[in-house]
Amino acid sequence: MTRTPAPGARAHLDLDPQVVRRARSLARRAGRPVVRLAQEHTTVSVERATLRLAGLAGADHERVPWVNHLVAGVRDQVGLEGGVTTPVHDALARGEAPDLLTLAQKAAAGAVTFRVPEGKDRTAAQRLARRAVTQGMTRIDRQRAARERLIAKVGDAPARPWVYLIVATGDIYEDMPQAQAAARGGADVIAVIRSTGQSLLDYVPEGATREGYAGTYATQENFRLMRAALDETSKELGRYVRLTNYASGLCMPEIATLAGLERLDMMLNDSMYGILFRDINPIRTFVDQRFSRQIHARAGIIINTGEDNYLTTADAVEAAHTVTVSQLLNEYFAKEAGLADWQLGLGHAFEINPDLPDSFRMELAHAMLARDLFPRAPLKWMPPTKHMTGDVFRGYLLDGFFNLVGGLTDQGILLVGMMTEAVVTPFLSDRDLALQNVRYALEAGRGLREDFRPPTDGFIQTRARRVLSEAVDLLVRIADDTLLEAIADGTFGLMKRPANAGKGLDGVVRKGPDYDNPTMTLLEEGSAR
Repeated sequence: MTRTPAPGARAHLDLDPQVVRRARSLARRAGRPVVRLAQEHTTVSVERATLRLAGLAGADHERVPWVNHLVAGVRDQVGLEGGVTTPVHDALARGEAPDLLTLAQKAAAGAVTFRVPEGKDRTAAQRLARRAVTQGMTRIDRQRAARERLIAKVGDAPARPWVYLIVATGDIYEDMPQAQAAARGGADVIAVIRSTGQSLLDYVPEGATREGYAGTYATQENFRLMRAALDETSKELGRYVRLTNYASGLCMPEIATLAGLERLDMMLNDSMYGILFRDINPIRTFVDQRFSRQIHARAGIIINTGEDNYLTTADAVEAAHTVTVSQLLNEYFAKEAGLADWQLGLGHAFEINPDLPDSFRMELAHAMLARDLFPRAPLKWMPPTKHMTGDVFRGYLLDGFFNLVGGLTDQGILLVGMMTEAVVTPFLSDRDLALQNVRYALEAGRGLREDFRPPTDGFIQTRARRVLSEAVDLLVRIADDTLLEAIADGTFGLMKRPANAGKGLDGVVRKGPDYDNPTMTLLEEGSAR
């Protein structure tokens, strides 16, 4: 089983264990209604992801994926309350088409009739569907095993935090050599950010793409190409280089599934980002998130959550407790979906205004709090962006302080900060200088963890306890008023997102009494083993 390196020294904040237990108990209480909501609903993307696992791929001449056509055809004729796979595999059993691709093509042309079978026909269709989906799940299992073998053969990153660097030109064939160069320069994790706005597409583009906007499209072929390129570089360097992309937005379940099929190692996966910053309907994305995280758990993928984004719109001091609340909720949602501690890349960021007195001490307190609360989670530490002014010298210094905190507090995943943030898209030379900054801070200060202990009841301990106390108070309110109400009233990131609005709501379907999805069944069986 692939795990992050074991955490180092605890942060020694002397947190009251009763307060910590209460915080987790409140997070469970606040999260349970959302889990029940997710269990009671499906979405068009969940159903499309299931068809992808059953082997359906490709798109028509207008680049509309066949899974979209087939789900739409079933929904139009018999609805999705019972799931898509039973009507689809019943149609195959009745001879409507010889395979899924042909069936999807006929559905797109309106040349197939779907029904909800009963009795023996229903049993036969569901047996056929499970057999097809099992093949996709087996491929995910094999990809996880392949990762284990490659790490055992070539070695893993020698130290933590893992250095995480973003590459995305829009052209996958330009991304690959840049990613390989970044790995040679010291990056342990390569993140290929998506083209702007892809999270709002209710379909997954197909094929290798050569144009994007501030990023590269997430497609199955792009995943395959980049993974193959990094495998070559892993063998060259003698350490496994991890690949990250984004399972968020309207196609979260499908992208998570494709990531498992193509052996990605980390995925940005947090419904709150889509809710707050893309105005995606909360119910839609909580349903999608649970399915996605179950896939990630099965595939051995580490998730990254997006708490750092709250601090781009809210004040990092006044709203620090909302980050802690979200981390606790994400921990509950992730573990309920089957993820282990080593897969929880819970996010936080170095975003306090540097002009404030004691800003660095507060950053240190917040980072230590996250490490103390989640001692076995890798944690994803994000660099300053909000207060990068264009002064590259000041920015380089801020990134150095950020890197120092990352090493000092034993963060698991450190995203490389760029001194040209808010000025230009980073040049290769900017990236090289940024990696030099990371290497110096981590190597020169690595042993500080053994030496640094904040004074008992001093500034750092007091600040951390205050943030935790405020987090508990907020969790009490959320548990009483519901998480959906808290999201609606702007508790997180100052964005108000009601549960009855937002993009993708029309793709949510309440499950009927006869709902069947073999993917969900296999995932639940797997988590029970």
